[in-house]
Amino acid sequence: MSDLVTGDAVVLGLRPARLPSRALAIVIDLAVQWAVFLVVTTVVVAATSSLDEAAQMAISIALFLLVLVGVPIAVETLSRGRSLGKLVCGLRVVRDDGGPIRFRHALVRGAMGVVELLMTFGVVAIIASLVSARGRRVGDVFAGTLVVRERVPGARAAYVPPPPPWLAGRFTQLDLSAVPEGLWLAIRQYLTRMNQLDPHVSASMAARLGDDLVACTGTPAPPGVPAAAYLAAVVHERRERDARRAFGEGGGGGGSLAPVPHVPGAGAPYAAPVAQAPGPFAAPGGQVVPPAAYGPPASYGPPASSGPPASYAPQAPAVPAAPPAETPAPDRPATGFAPPA
Repeated sequence: MSDLVTGDAVVLGLRPARLPSRALAIVIDLAVQWAVFLVVTTVVVAATSSLDEAAQMAISIALFLLVLVGVPIAVETLSRGRSLGKLVCGLRVVRDDGGPIRFRHALVRGAMGVVELLMTFGVVAIIASLVSARGRRVGDVFAGTLVVRERVPGARAAYVPPPPPWLAGRFTQLDLSAVPEGLWLAIRQYLTRMNQLDPHVSASMAARLGDDLVACTGTPAPPGVPAAAYLAAVVHERRERDARRAFGEGGGGGGSLAPVPHVPGAGAPYAAPVAQAPGPFAAPGGQVVPPAAYGPPASYGPPASSGPPASYAPQAPAVPAAPPAETPAPDRPATGFAPPA
């Protein structure tokens, strides 16, 4: 990594290209240039066969300078420092301050390249690149340029272990808006490396990070839960919220996930689990928990009785009641008047 400082006092972290990649790019460029030079020379010589030997020699020299010197200068100027070989190898020529090169930079590089690459078969360029701390040849030193790598392999994301299954979804009401990004980064780094640390050091770091997280959220951690498992569950909850915000799957109002405040007197927001955390999370104090102790808390187990509840016992099908018998009409009086129904 090369720390270049621009005129605005901005530090640029550039990766200078090393000798193998630069040599491969130069070989590709020279192969293409010589192929074009031979084809053009053959055509021109066939077209000027009637001229004398001196004229043909002058034309050959002009073609040599045009194809092997002029074309590379024009290509680097128009492409801002990316020839065909550099494009294949993921390289680019830039100024010492990180800016794009101009015609004068490409001209100096091309003129010195005739001596470094063509006349000495690349020996001078190889020695200069090995001696230079940033792998620059003589043409780069005179032109004030640097060949850097554009395609840098990205770092592989570290694996963050998932929380225990019985802790998933237990922190949906936790307010995470006050947790700084630096603390999130420290928690992720700890979770990715906790299996490589000493058990006592890992337990102390988890306890310290858990205390910092509790101080930011304002809600104490559930009692009996190891600090590492608590951190993993909270990180998992944050990732779930970010995913819902990104894909617009929030509840009701377009992905907004406002935390539900805890009402005093309504009970603790978390239930205390009984069992310890399984998997890579150790119990508090570095104690080893046997595999039989892993599992969900007792509050999530089946009912103590083996039979179904009384409310779920099968009942006899209800027999529909018979329709009521029709009430006989009262006797009609002798006057012939019938009372209203």
